[in-house]
Amino acid sequence: MPELPEVEGVVRELSSVSIGRTISEVQVSDVIRRSKELGKEAIVKGITLEDFIEELASMTIVNITRRSKYIYFHMEKNGLPYLLVSHLGMSGAWFNVDTLEDVVEQKFRNHVHVVFKMADGGLLVYSDIRRFGELRLLQKEGDYIPLLKMAPEPFDASAEDHFIAMASLPKYARKPIKEVIMDGHVISGCGNIYATEALFRMKIHPGRAAERISEKRKRELFREIVDVLQESIDAGGSSISDYRNINGEAGTMQTRLKMYGKKECGTCGKETKSMKIAGRTSVYCPQCQR
Repeated sequence: MPELPEVEGVVRELSSVSIGRTISEVQVSDVIRRSKELGKEAIVKGITLEDFIEELASMTIVNITRRSKYIYFHMEKNGLPYLLVSHLGMSGAWFNVDTLEDVVEQKFRNHVHVVFKMADGGLLVYSDIRRFGELRLLQKEGDYIPLLKMAPEPFDASAEDHFIAMASLPKYARKPIKEVIMDGHVISGCGNIYATEALFRMKIHPGRAAERISEKRKRELFREIVDVLQESIDAGGSSISDYRNINGEAGTMQTRLKMYGKKECGTCGKETKSMKIAGRTSVYCPQCQR
């Protein structure tokens, strides 16, 4: 799943080519249409397809920002503000192209689900291989309450104290530290990849209960998480499987990862082990991480 650095990369690329442009027409895939007919909601959430298509037509993209792992398209139509919220799920990707044939990889071309035809020519395309992503058209952020419950951005001044306070709550204190830092109510945008890396750098076992880590170490861990996230942003994110930027390019952070997906520890040479934490496979070094 794309995490904060990957989403940040998409936002920066989208901003450079999309701000100020107007959507002239919206097309959705037959897969989405069939999903709606069956009473399900694949990708387009919380709105009928008819309203989604009609409302977005003639909207202008005023700005594009990131909040945790979400992309916020700040829109305007007839003088009124709107917010199109995009989550990439496991394999979502945006492409800025002239035609659908310009989407470089076939696996993404085969799974195009939303196409914005732009008034000045060209297409803004959302592709999603596994269809776990979502698009929500809102008037404001508060129209979808889960967005208001996210932790502060990890780069915000308040984020470290928020992490310390949340990790001390009974709800989290006895949970594995990795599960705690992957919780978006505790830290925004840190998932399996960067939690694995930060814990390895700090030599902390991913299964250690949060309450068994001193506040000093928790603060050091938080700062390491921020450093890892920033390093990945600078490297264009990690292209572990299906992450691509809007030009179809991969990031390079995966070449810098020290523990995620590794069979042996690069520090001591010992074979790594893995365990399930919060439904995710957690790789760690039994020698270096205690």
